[in-house]
Amino acid sequence: MDFGKLFLKVVDVAKDYLDNAQKDAQPTRQAQPAPRHVEPVVEKEKTPAEWEAYFREILTSEFSEYSIREKVPVTDLVGYANDEFQIYHTRPCQAYKAEWGQPYTFVLENDGKAKAVVMLGNGHSHDSNVKYLIARVYAEKSGLPYINFYTQMTNERNYVIGRIRKFLN
Repeated sequence: MDFGKLFLKVVDVAKDYLDNAQKDAQPTRQAQPAPRHVEPVVEKEKTPAEWEAYFREILTSEFSEYSIREKVPVTDLVGYANDEFQIYHTRPCQAYKAEWGQPYTFVLENDGKAKAVVMLGNGHSHDSNVKYLIARVYAEKSGLPYINFYTQMTNERNYVIGRIRKFLN
């Protein structure tokens, strides 16, 4: 064998060795499984009636020591009060009437006396709607805890129970 042929064989062996070394150095790719079609879980928004039923069930089962009244006008708790107080910074003294307040979604009573109010509202109605603000002020003036829940939130059962218990204690 002459030197040229020997040299070409050594070069071929070296190339084979380098190719195999590169293949071993690269991570082996596993075949990806075919993508599965998964239906997204779309949570259906509850209607106001469904929210009221959900809270009614929680209140009656978890707070059985209280009687529950629904959609109670503010005037049922404070009478036809006509008062001046500040709701907005731009109007420090404005007259408000209790009859203008949003009816309380639920009132918890014990021994014939109101102990707390629970309000359900959509969006930020509790913070921006004057009817809710009037109802809140009159509840506070009466010494009643005003417990509000936003219906665009999940309001998981344990959260609702814990929050109401916190206000009642």
